[in-house]
Amino acid sequence: MSDVAAIQNLVQRQKELKQEIAKIIVGQDEVVAQIVLSIFAGGHALLVGVPGLAKTLMVNTISQALGLDFKRIQFTPDLMPSDILGSEILDENRQFKFIKGPIFSNIILADEINRTPPKTQAALLEAMQEKAVTIAGHHHKLSLPYFVLATQNPIEQEGTYPLPEAQLDRFMFAIKLEYPTFEEEVQVVKSTTSDAKVTINPLFTADEILEFQHLIRRIPVADNVVEYAVGLVGKTRPGNKLASEFVNTYLDWGAGPRASQNLILAAKTHAALNGKFSPDIEDVQAVATGILRHRIIKNYKADAEGITEEMIIRKLF
Repeated sequence: MSDVAAIQNLVQRQKELKQEIAKIIVGQDEVVAQIVLSIFAGGHALLVGVPGLAKTLMVNTISQALGLDFKRIQFTPDLMPSDILGSEILDENRQFKFIKGPIFSNIILADEINRTPPKTQAALLEAMQEKAVTIAGHHHKLSLPYFVLATQNPIEQEGTYPLPEAQLDRFMFAIKLEYPTFEEEVQVVKSTTSDAKVTINPLFTADEILEFQHLIRRIPVADNVVEYAVGLVGKTRPGNKLASEFVNTYLDWGAGPRASQNLILAAKTHAALNGKFSPDIEDVQAVATGILRHRIIKNYKADAEGITEEMIIRKLF
């Protein structure tokens, strides 16, 4: 199949995927679109939302529809790295045998990642970056595709360990989950309090998803689009010649080069999912908020004046 036909096939398949997910997940179209986009781009996502907004159900539904293995890890203050990576045990023949932890799966839901100490957070983040783990001197490759969706509860501060900026940077997207609308909530209540059973059909295989990830990386990008993305990231850095007075006033730190790489990769994916054969500046702008939101650091002045990350990002365009 030519790349042109493959992109047309991808557009059709991802429409079917979203219809399959909508059998269970009511609304949240923007969130589902960004999670699907980050999976096809080969990145990881951080989901920020209050409890009870069906984050776990959403990831479980998406993994079923993609035909991938799914594991959920509930992060707690006493969780150790070996609890997620696995450990060696002595079997009945007095030989050491490695028992794989829950990290050995295609899609990992890291629930409330900010509840666990830095040691355990770092173990997960090594696996995210390297797609492999080293235990007792042995290197274990993780099965591909590999996607981590971590959740954070924005309202609880006590007993939490905020992710350091260098670790936040490893997430391609930060996705905000809002409350459903009145009509959506009525629909949610009706569907979850009845006895109806809905089955989700797997629409992809792991190999097909990997093929689509390679296809997206082969998409050509015009130099002016790359320069626009790099310029957009440059504008977030206070003291940079591209930075506006607004950025210099309200930001302490801007985004690093990983933001520029992710902007182009996500723009390619956004273009492909919409049937375009090359991304343009509009594709970069469409993905910019989710990619820059967790990479820019506001100062006290911005907090005092109620200026949000989204307001700052909109001023960059």
